[in-house]
Amino acid sequence: MTDADADADVDVDDPYILRDTGDHVFWADTVADVVESRDPDDPVVIKGGISPSGVPHLGNMNEILRGFFVAEVLRERGHDVRQIFTSDDRDPLRGLPRKLADLDGNVVDLGDVNAGALGRNLGKPYTDIPDPFGCCDSYGDHFATLIVESARLLDVDVEMVSNTALYEDGDFEGVTEFLLDHQAEAAAVLSEYQDSAGDDYVPFNPICESCGKVTGAVTDIDLDRGVVAYECTDLEAGDQTIEGCGHEGEAGLRDGKLPWRFEWPAQWDVLDVDFEPFGKDHAEGSWPSGVDISRNVLGEEPPVPMVYEWFTLNGEPFSSSAGNVILVQDVLRMLETPVLRYFFAKDPTKARDFDVSRLDQLVDEFDQLEARYYGEQDGTERELAFAERVYPLLVEDTEERPIRLPFTFAAVLGMFDDPALREATARREGHIPEDASEDAVDAALQRVELAREWAERTDNQYNYTLARSHLPDHDFDERVEDALDDLADFVAAEEPDGETLQGEIYETAKRHDVDIGDFFTAGYRLFFDENEGPKLGQFLADLDTEFVVDRLRRDA
Repeated sequence: MTDADADADVDVDDPYILRDTGDHVFWADTVADVVESRDPDDPVVIKGGISPSGVPHLGNMNEILRGFFVAEVLRERGHDVRQIFTSDDRDPLRGLPRKLADLDGNVVDLGDVNAGALGRNLGKPYTDIPDPFGCCDSYGDHFATLIVESARLLDVDVEMVSNTALYEDGDFEGVTEFLLDHQAEAAAVLSEYQDSAGDDYVPFNPICESCGKVTGAVTDIDLDRGVVAYECTDLEAGDQTIEGCGHEGEAGLRDGKLPWRFEWPAQWDVLDVDFEPFGKDHAEGSWPSGVDISRNVLGEEPPVPMVYEWFTLNGEPFSSSAGNVILVQDVLRMLETPVLRYFFAKDPTKARDFDVSRLDQLVDEFDQLEARYYGEQDGTERELAFAERVYPLLVEDTEERPIRLPFTFAAVLGMFDDPALREATARREGHIPEDASEDAVDAALQRVELAREWAERTDNQYNYTLARSHLPDHDFDERVEDALDDLADFVAAEEPDGETLQGEIYETAKRHDVDIGDFFTAGYRLFFDENEGPKLGQFLADLDTEFVVDRLRRDA
């Protein structure tokens, strides 16, 4: 513990360092304080990691985005920062995923690809398994490429590090030799956390030279020659057993892998890691053992930890097997990048749900943050301070205030297939200033396409298309037609707002003794060529008056 740690009374091993954020309004500032209390050398190394076992979904971006914000804070403070992400791609494939994703982020069933590339290779490292899509060097490489692309789409520059490359290039060789040379001490420490770590435990899993599978039965260690002898035995993988081939042979220290509880602290050592965020599953599991192994076996200090809460998708846990996944590519078809970055900027200690049906609420939160930053909206002292601190970390620059259409209004505009009508309506409603540049208007109207995708994806109240180019077929009785003409006269005379028009629709139906449901259906038929639709009064109020009047009169 450094003098700074002692003065601050900081438990350097406590992964729950955000229990108290102190005077900071942004959690990443608190983490940066703790990192700096260690007096790290530059570059400060921030790490995340994942085993490439399934679809790299939005939940997997937690470590990258949490690390990114801490990296940005440290860069603000003058540090050189290296943000890396390890692909634990020498792990063996233990089971077949039900879902995969191509490089465009499209989720597919296992049956849609070359599943045999996976099925014939259970027990082998991910980097020794052919890519079932046939586009990358291996299945592990395919997965890593998707992760890097997801980060790039969020404007995060992360350096992907392959565990396989670390083994093959000899980066892990020194720590592997040290652990094998101190086999007894390593086993004794691990036995506090793992019942299977007996006196004969060997912290190394060779790769069988005959069948290519990862095995665990080391029968002899010869460090003078830098090899271990092994027998290729069965690999237990959950509720199934992957059979070994029984081959007896020798493997060099680059021809295998360390078990996870040793591999993680080995990564800290080899990569000089200063900070690593991780999910709460590690907090009570591999983190305590990693700290013990790092400090009391390897003689190294572990990095600053930070636990984050998981979040759910549409109220349910992320699950590749159940198909409850969404990729960054999917989300960015519905949201601007700064909005999604804002989601990850929120307090990591609180569990959250990423509810696609309520993305409008997330966008509204971001728009409020942005408005507070530019002094256009009031808030509490903490809300204003948070906006001032965090907003510049979400966008490319803050020099020019972007034009933001309210998201649900953009969804209404998405019902129009005429770009000119979209712009004219947005201008008439006061959402686009008269002096706005062409580029600013184009940027603002891009939200319409995003909101349209959201409406279609969730099939919500905005998932309709205005039938503007033609008068839909209709067959109304005389009372309905009279009521429509009466409503047209009201719109022509008053040019009402949405709430007033909605009320007048009800009153018009009553005056003409028309069933209100039938009257709304008539309106939906005329404007959408459907029998149902959005809140009609608000929608019609957003259209140009002449068109609404002509359509209600069945003239155009």
